[in-house]
Amino acid sequence: MIKKILGILGVAVVGILVVAYFQPKDFTVTRSQLITATPSPIYSQVNNLRLWQAWSPWANLDPEMKETYAGPDAGEGAHFAWEGNKDVGAGSMTIAESRPNERIHIDLEWLKPFKATSQAEFKFEPQGNQTLVTWTMHSKNNLMARTMHLFMDCDKMLGDQFEEGLTKLKAVVEG
Repeated sequence: MIKKILGILGVAVVGILVVAYFQPKDFTVTRSQLITATPSPIYSQVNNLRLWQAWSPWANLDPEMKETYAGPDAGEGAHFAWEGNKDVGAGSMTIAESRPNERIHIDLEWLKPFKATSQAEFKFEPQGNQTLVTWTMHSKNNLMARTMHLFMDCDKMLGDQFEEGLTKLKAVVEG
């Protein structure tokens, strides 16, 4: 009986891994928000990593979070590292490219709850007296991540957080 149960479990695990293997190897989350402002004040909020505390959806999830800043306060080379509870994990982000009022490219390194790398980008597109801000994150999915995506809607989970952050960014800039 035990052999039968273990056999069934083994087949189920192999089946899940086979299905996961054929899932997309790339993962992208994108959300946008119209903000009533020119690109400049919005760009300034995103380009300075120290200002993220006012609008980041993760800023208040762990009041004990350890934060470290390095490099310039803003622009290329600005670096932010964090280590916190299970809600925020640990990792770092560095602004890799910064084009004033157009786009910001950020390299992310996740250390906890699992190791991974991602790239994030903010685009600022003027539309009359408003700016369309688009926040995108792109990652390569290893087999573990593809397996996780079978059981979790990561686009919705991260997308909801991006929407919250963009709404807070809108309130900061417009307020």
